[in-house]
Amino acid sequence: MNSIKIALCQMNVVDNKERNIENAIKMIKESKKQGADLAVLPEMFNCPYENEKFIEYAEELDNSQTLKEMAKIANEENIHVLAGSIPELERDDEKDTNSIYNTSVFFDNAGKPLGKHRKMHLFDIDVKGKIYFKESDTLSAGNDFTIIKTDLARIGIGICYDIRFVELSRIMALNGAEILIFPGAFNLTTGPAHWELLFRSRALDNQVYAIGVAPALDKDANYNSYGHSIAVNPWGEVIEELDYSEELRIVEIDLDEIKRIREEIPVLKNRRSDLYEIKEK
Repeated sequence: MNSIKIALCQMNVVDNKERNIENAIKMIKESKKQGADLAVLPEMFNCPYENEKFIEYAEELDNSQTLKEMAKIANEENIHVLAGSIPELERDDEKDTNSIYNTSVFFDNAGKPLGKHRKMHLFDIDVKGKIYFKESDTLSAGNDFTIIKTDLARIGIGICYDIRFVELSRIMALNGAEILIFPGAFNLTTGPAHWELLFRSRALDNQVYAIGVAPALDKDANYNSYGHSIAVNPWGEVIEELDYSEELRIVEIDLDEIKRIREEIPVLKNRRSDLYEIKEK
């Protein structure tokens, strides 16, 4: 069996960067103790999910307290770490402007950053009478697809709202991604309705593993994360799903399942790409 053990680190996120970093380190250490090869942290794991806090907590990647600690613990514990996401500050000195991105960084087990993903699709929604949120009030969108070649597997990375856009997952799968990981923070409106459905759909569509890791629910926060960190296999079956509370769960995945399922139902091979273009009549 060509297996990997992945830790779903569904952590409580509070309005204190140092405490969030300490909690992340604690969960990564426990992940290693339980035999994980890769620890995955939630979206905005060092920062409350609020536009004002994105500005307050933003860090430049080259001088990020948070990411320095993640690199250090990955090296010390000999474990790969997907550092969920943090608000990334990018300065443009020539234009005298700042941009903030929702950015995920992947570290190998020596603490070396192998790549980063900036959230491509900004979460701007208005569900009447339930939830309004507009990331674009504060954040800028990334423009790059992210597939990380690791010694574990080829891993495609998106962040939260990115999972709703089928083109992103399909392009990553067609370019060799075996596991799609989306640190996310769905809320109590969209989570119960769509979270599991989307992860099952992206896994099934592309015959890959799809994994989502979210912050635990904090009922006192301005934004309430749905939690329910999840892992889905290439057959579209949920193989792990948490509830609302802080919890660490290890999921073992078998990469050989991808090949087997693609041979049984060759969806990607049977694509009619010669027809997938709408032409004006």
